[in-house]
Amino acid sequence: MKWEDFESSQNIEDRRGEEYAGGPSMGGRVGSGHIGLGTVIILGIIGYLTGINPALLIGGAEMLNNMRGGQSYQQREESVRRTHAQGAPSDPLGQFVAKILGENEEVWSQVLLEQRNIRFRAPTLVMFDGETYSGCGEAQSAMGPFYCPNDQKIYLDTSFFRDMKQRFGGGGDFAYAYVISHEMGHHIENQLGILMQVHRAQERAASRAQANALSVRIELMADCLAGVWAANGNAKRSFLEAGDIEKAVNTAQAIGDDRLQRAARGVVVPDSFTHGSSAQRVEWLQRGLQSGKIDACNTFANR
Repeated sequence: MKWEDFESSQNIEDRRGEEYAGGPSMGGRVGSGHIGLGTVIILGIIGYLTGINPALLIGGAEMLNNMRGGQSYQQREESVRRTHAQGAPSDPLGQFVAKILGENEEVWSQVLLEQRNIRFRAPTLVMFDGETYSGCGEAQSAMGPFYCPNDQKIYLDTSFFRDMKQRFGGGGDFAYAYVISHEMGHHIENQLGILMQVHRAQERAASRAQANALSVRIELMADCLAGVWAANGNAKRSFLEAGDIEKAVNTAQAIGDDRLQRAARGVVVPDSFTHGSSAQRVEWLQRGLQSGKIDACNTFANR
């Protein structure tokens, strides 16, 4: 993937190397915010093994506000804006993240306006080590990258990239870009008003399986939107190289619910899926790549 000439985003909050002091004032766990691509790897497996509803652990598209008081979070936000490093980091990994985020911003500024007549609002991406806090509660590296709609920020511990390569057979620049772009996909869903609609529908769901099915649809849509970004960006810049798409597909396959469930306990329980099967994730990523259209990502349509 040729990414070096991308414009770097300045919407980066670099918390790496900072010591995190969590506590009751942080107001709960990230599991009650919107959880993204990597969360299923740890919390999902715990749910499958213990019988706890994975939707309650990893949330899917749930937008429950788990903060114990908006004022305390607002005060903390005002404080950290003065202390966290803002803007594109200077280290190689930070530069990569900033450039992928910047290319997402450029593409979505155009695509969202042209296809939906909506002006794109850029989220902030928070880079952290180990654990930090978010508008949805505590963030931990084991949860993987996620998007929090409460503060409209993407949270990324880049050790997840290492885990992708060493534990799940993924890896490569475009695969890492796919991870970031999947979380941006959730931000696009938020701007389209879809996340709130899904949250309300999950609250009305008659069963665990029905709530989980809604989570799967929102995650697959984010996979598709990641493909839409890549399709439109590549049409303009020709940044994809031989093997890039295959690497992203391998990553999507590696983190499908079915593969993770089989690895965890040897059986697959489709009703407990929250992110979709390997085949589904690949299918929807490719839909976005092939079409470049938001409308092609309607996972809620009857098919």
